[in-house]
Amino acid sequence: MNTQEILKFCMERGFLLDNEVLNMFNETSDIDSVKLIIERIKDSTQQRIITKNLFNQNKEKVFQIFSALPRENQQHLEGLKIKLGLSIEISQEFSKEKEIKKEIRIEAGGVKVLSPILNSTKKLEVGDFTKHFKNRVLEMKKILQDNPSLRNLVSINKLSGNRQNISIIGIVSSKNVTKNKNVILEVEDLTGKIKVLISQSNQKLIEKAEEICLDSVLGFTGFGNGEILFASDFVFPDSILPERKKSSNEEYALFLGDIHFGSKLFLEENFLKFINYLNGNVPNTPEVEKIKYIFLVGDIIAGVGTYPNQERDLKVKDIEEQFIGLSKLLSKIRKDIKIIISPGNHDGVRLMEPQPMLNERYAWSIYNLKNVILTGNPAYVNIGANDNFPGFDVLTYHGVSFHYYANTIPKLIVGGSLNSPNKIMNYLLQNRHLAPSHTSVQYYPSEEDYLMIKKIPDILVSGHTHKSAVSYYNNILVISSSSWESKTPYQEKMGNQPDFCKVPMFNLKTRAIKILDFEESSSVNSLEAKE
Repeated sequence: MNTQEILKFCMERGFLLDNEVLNMFNETSDIDSVKLIIERIKDSTQQRIITKNLFNQNKEKVFQIFSALPRENQQHLEGLKIKLGLSIEISQEFSKEKEIKKEIRIEAGGVKVLSPILNSTKKLEVGDFTKHFKNRVLEMKKILQDNPSLRNLVSINKLSGNRQNISIIGIVSSKNVTKNKNVILEVEDLTGKIKVLISQSNQKLIEKAEEICLDSVLGFTGFGNGEILFASDFVFPDSILPERKKSSNEEYALFLGDIHFGSKLFLEENFLKFINYLNGNVPNTPEVEKIKYIFLVGDIIAGVGTYPNQERDLKVKDIEEQFIGLSKLLSKIRKDIKIIISPGNHDGVRLMEPQPMLNERYAWSIYNLKNVILTGNPAYVNIGANDNFPGFDVLTYHGVSFHYYANTIPKLIVGGSLNSPNKIMNYLLQNRHLAPSHTSVQYYPSEEDYLMIKKIPDILVSGHTHKSAVSYYNNILVISSSSWESKTPYQEKMGNQPDFCKVPMFNLKTRAIKILDFEESSSVNSLEAKE
């Protein structure tokens, strides 16, 4: 590590390191992570001189910063954590807290959180990743083996040397296109692996094969032996609901996300207009009194150190103060409305998915709101259940994986799916997984795969792209939320066209969907959503 490079980096940002900390950083090979740590600790403490004592006084914040780094980077910096006196003490402290919360289930006001609360600090080993993928294959196999098109289903190690018509289920570990435009996959189950060839002569199947992503679990049919399977077709696990259920009670649920409180571009006047509407202060809005649920699907604050030089874009530069500011706004909403909040990548939780609930050390002001229910990301939440109705199962997922598939799957690339995020959501429902490719997100390899869509939801709602979209996929209502932050320079550079202050409103009795528009400065507008 170059000492002069570190000093220059700090001086350009108007702060200094003492010699002890400088020497520790100088012994570390990961300069990018070091810069990010320096910048985040400076932003969160607002100190101009960074000392070892400063790290010790802010252990929780430092732990959060380290935890947000990719696993590989954390390993490179383990020695630095020990030298700073952080590693063992903080891990033990956080483990105690997480053990207490592990079995919590929330049930209040017609809301049930169906997902467990996850926040493990277990040291990861190679075996954890192996178990994770083995269990994914087993669970997906349970879904796929009921597909009637998969006849003569066998395990890969049971294939003989003689050609036969068979079906297999496995995870796609590699995908290549030959000079002759054939597609060759390597597919594995728990017993072995085999090559699967999709011939270029079957143009329809070749086009379908463009939708295959790595690490997806699929069912293949064809003829072959123990060496190779010539595929005649393949099937996705897919998500299909037999019907669109309706409640006997007329209630409404609203869906929004990406508030980004603390950003200079936060549209506070528009958000206050939304709150004014919720509290019944807008004429000719009789439906308001029947609004009972609001989902906030991540990035509720701008965060600190989420990307380089973020402090230039922040009006509120402390993460705790951002939560306090947002809580003051949410506290203005009438108390009979339940607010269900899941985190996103800006909200100060680990970036590895599944993500835990908001960190109470920083978001205590949110925890203090009596009508707020917190979940992890992703999460299953049931709303509107009564003695005669099972309720609607809502699957919330912030959507960090979306960019990967928008830039990888040909039909999503051509379709400009970042501006039509419901297309990405449909694709993930087809795969029964929110991030099937292991490189699409940073993930925590728990024994159970919590990103897998085991239970088909009535509603899938996401954020992250800042685009508003409402559609149906196989009777599943798919909702993408807009943003409450003006267009950023980064979005301008990338050609993104975000939507602002659009709030889908779902009638649980009639299933009618309206888009409430709080972007204009005058009255509240509403649009009928088309399927």
